Amino acid sequence: NPAAEGYNPMFICGPPGMGKTHLLHAVGNQIRVSFPQLRITYISAERFLNECVSSIRRHEMDKFRQKYRENSDILLVDDVQYIGRGEATQEEFFHTINTFIEKKKQIVVACDRMPKDILGIEDRSRSRLEWGLIADISMPDLETRVAILKTKLQEKNLKLPEDVLEFIASNVKKNIRELEGALNSLLIYYKTPK
Repeated sequence: NPAAEGYNPMFICGPPGMGKTHLLHAVGNQIRVSFPQLRITYISAERFLNECVSSIRRHEMDKFRQKYRENSDILLVDDVQYIGRGEATQEEFFHTINTFIEKKKQIVVACDRMPKDILGIEDRSRSRLEWGLIADISMPDLETRVAILKTKLQEKNLKLPEDVLEFIASNVKKNIRELEGALNSLLIYYKTPK
């Protein structure tokens, strides 16, 4: 339900490798299916920053603002921790968030830390990011990690013994990327002719 009260902005937070970008894309894809009339924009915070700086240099801030505030109903911003790098960018980001909230448009951001821990961000932007729903993503439990490994094997049409999967899942606890990497490394050794 885009822009529902209490969910705007939606702030997805978690350490690297936990699937925040995948979740942003899933949100966008689900909205596209459920609300095909809505215009969705996905952008990394770094690209937002670069486009903002370029627009300032070219004296095209009206075009920049129109692109993000007027020509989009859903704004998905990845790696928002990089917004704190530029004063003008922060100003534009703050007003973009406000515009979306005022116009009942949905904004969803992903970050590797909680809003209070984003370095260099203005208090007013931090406050806006804390205003809506904060979804804190952490490493899944052992059972879920084993299920993830089974799904990855199923995608590759391969099988490994349950105790091997449990061993991997018990020893890899940092992030999903590392979990998949451990499985891929094992599969390379497993497939390599002896």
